[in-house]
Amino acid sequence: MKELEETVLSAEDKCNKLEYELFCLVREKIADQIGVLQSNSRLIAQVDVLQSLAQAAYDNNYVRPKITTDGVISIRNGRHPVVEKAVGTEFVPNDTYLDDDKNKLLVITGPNMAGKSTFMRQAGLIVVMAHIGSFVPADAASISLCDRVFTRVGAYDDLFSGQSTFMVEMNELATILANATDKSLLILDEIGRGTSTVDGLSIAWATIEYILKKLKSK
Repeated sequence: MKELEETVLSAEDKCNKLEYELFCLVREKIADQIGVLQSNSRLIAQVDVLQSLAQAAYDNNYVRPKITTDGVISIRNGRHPVVEKAVGTEFVPNDTYLDDDKNKLLVITGPNMAGKSTFMRQAGLIVVMAHIGSFVPADAASISLCDRVFTRVGAYDDLFSGQSTFMVEMNELATILANATDKSLLILDEIGRGTSTVDGLSIAWATIEYILKKLKSK
């Protein structure tokens, strides 16, 4: 029994040693071809992304957007690509139009669950999709190039580090105001919500005036 035990234990050690040697051998072989493998991986990843975008466009009736530099973002019968998958034919398409003249700002109002946030996020998503080379969920779209898309959406706090909902919101807003340009698209959902009604409205009003007069962002 003692001899059998030694045989079994030594066999296990030899097996582990051989397995590690084979692993090191495979690792060395791969290292010799790392350039080819990385190049092929990048190509496969690109094909995978393009094929996925093409399949999504085909399955969901997306259209090819027109990319311009005229400052106009025009979306006809746009749809939220995620929400429409959840509600199907019940989703109601809508138009969006922004330019560098009298249509720089859209103020979206209405009751709860009226679709305000959906409309704003939909516009942002369509702009991003167009910029990455994807077809977009709309009947037609003309998208002027943007340098960035900034968003301030939803209520979130960081109480662990001493930041209330209002402080998080103000920090996010400050970052946007410090970095946005006249080529940026801003999605601002309920600025000033974390404080009193009068103070919140004052912050929102001042922010919009600063964006329009100073930054000239959409």
